[in-house]
Amino acid sequence: MTKAYLTDLIYKVNGAAIEIHKALGPGLLESVYHKCMIRELQLRNIDFKSELSIPINYKGLNIDVDLRCDLLIKNSLIVEFKSVEKVLPIHIAQLMTYMKLLKLPIGLMINFNCTHIFKEGQKTYVNELYEDIY
Repeated sequence: MTKAYLTDLIYKVNGAAIEIHKALGPGLLESVYHKCMIRELQLRNIDFKSELSIPINYKGLNIDVDLRCDLLIKNSLIVEFKSVEKVLPIHIAQLMTYMKLLKLPIGLMINFNCTHIFKEGQKTYVNELYEDIY
């Protein structure tokens, strides 16, 4: 995994999100965009896992909870969807925690409730693991 690889992956996922947003526009439920993204990724032959269960181990105890990230793209990039007026700090904290628990360096938040996905609807987040990638 390289920074260039991750940048290219984000570019491809953003392209899929833009395609969906152009076709449907803002204002729908997150679940609608999620299903459309699954289809768009299939059409683009991009490997992913949807609704990935995130394991939690606390001091040797496996905690059985239903914690799921929206998408894991090529075992490298976590993608979380929103369809909200504004992405809140708690949404960002959720994504960052998923990245920590899955030991992944990068995540992408896509908010479909906006005018332009590329300008205002997507943001990439990295953690300390990203610094070790070249």
